[in-house]
Amino acid sequence: MPALRRRTAAFDARAGTPRSVPPCGAARTRPGVVASLAGAALALVLLVSGCAPGGTAEPSASRAASAGPGALTIRVPADAPTITEAAERVAEGGLILVSPGTYAESVLIDTPDVTLRGTDRNTVIIDGEGLRANGVQVIADGVRVENLTVRNHTFNGVLVTGMHDDNGPQAHNLDGYTKLDPQKFPPLERFSVSHVTASNNGLYGIYAFNSHDGVISDNYSSGSADSGFYVGQCQGCGILVSGNIAENNAIGYENANASDSVVVTGNRFSGNRVGATLISSYQEAFLPQQKVSFVGNVVTGNSSETSPAQAQGAFGLGIGIAGGHENLVSNNLISGNPAAGVQITNTEDIPAVGNRIVGNTFGGNGVDVADVAAARSSTTGTCVDPAAGLTLLPPALAAGCGTDAPSTGADPAQLPALAVPRGMSFLKVPAGPEQPSLDGDLTTVPPRLPASVTMPDLAAIPVPDAGLLASAGRR
Repeated sequence: MPALRRRTAAFDARAGTPRSVPPCGAARTRPGVVASLAGAALALVLLVSGCAPGGTAEPSASRAASAGPGALTIRVPADAPTITEAAERVAEGGLILVSPGTYAESVLIDTPDVTLRGTDRNTVIIDGEGLRANGVQVIADGVRVENLTVRNHTFNGVLVTGMHDDNGPQAHNLDGYTKLDPQKFPPLERFSVSHVTASNNGLYGIYAFNSHDGVISDNYSSGSADSGFYVGQCQGCGILVSGNIAENNAIGYENANASDSVVVTGNRFSGNRVGATLISSYQEAFLPQQKVSFVGNVVTGNSSETSPAQAQGAFGLGIGIAGGHENLVSNNLISGNPAAGVQITNTEDIPAVGNRIVGNTFGGNGVDVADVAAARSSTTGTCVDPAAGLTLLPPALAAGCGTDAPSTGADPAQLPALAVPRGMSFLKVPAGPEQPSLDGDLTTVPPRLPASVTMPDLAAIPVPDAGLLASAGRR
């Protein structure tokens, strides 16, 4: 199978010019943003009618005055006609509470400790319309994004990043060659993305880059042309990825150069082209990727026909490790992946080193564990335990535990030959089912996020049942 590598996307130039169509009231744009003629025409209609899709009336003068600049809670559209305006006005530590409606805008949150929360996960929709780059862009510490849907963006549904300058948020792969400098841009600290549905986005559904001490939990992502969930470029990350569903993406979960204290547990990565990857990437800092705990997940049936194509053509893989070091892949259910349950390879001249694949339940894979690394960057120190009863390629992988001797990778042509279906446009992937909303009192301003994330006891996590989170997905 081809090596797993980064995708460089080229999109319509309009992706960099977000416009905001308010759900009610006058249209407005952020400084420097030029609205399209279609957007201007729609804005004129809205000004005449006084209401946009969603049908909520203009806020009263008294209500708007009580939720002016610096307000602790701003309701959209009752207090502010757009989420963008609410984000510009909300106080540090405040709450933006969004009522049902479709909001055609790209939201930037640059005020610390703000919570962006929808009142209904399935009907509060930030829609990129296939034109705007990002749905929600977080560049401030301590921000929560929860209980809403982000869809149809040419890059990312939700982007959380410490990389930003006067031109706005940045991430790797802007031109495919620039290596971003984390010394110039210190990492964002403390974040939470929870109960978010990310559908039909051109790169990543939910994307944390150069960020520390965060939680990505109870989200659903489908139709991503790169990966549904992505954690990249951090050391000592302190990030927990838990309770998420990824299906019908090119890759369900991707981890590039995110190392140490990243825990991925209790997720369902099923029905993608590739379930999950742990990779070293020369396009990001902090080589090599290392020491991620991937424990207690369901990684099944990754051979989706209703998904965008993976950039390097990979298909039918459960978990891919490319140049990763000392990762723990433990107590997962890895089944029904027609190429391989786990595939190990190199990233250019970076070998895979010391990865432990232990305590998992395998079944119905083309090959359970395969090492297809090139001879120039041979894999060393892989531990597959227990190896009895597993299909291994090459068979010598069974003797790998306890030794640092390099192994000779098999020819990828020895993997099962598959008829790889043609990928579809990310905008045409069928939408997933409705998802459960956040419980409790949604109007309360939450306390500040803690300085660090409490991680689960990995030793107490069993192999999950095949039905984990299945009721909320299609797979």
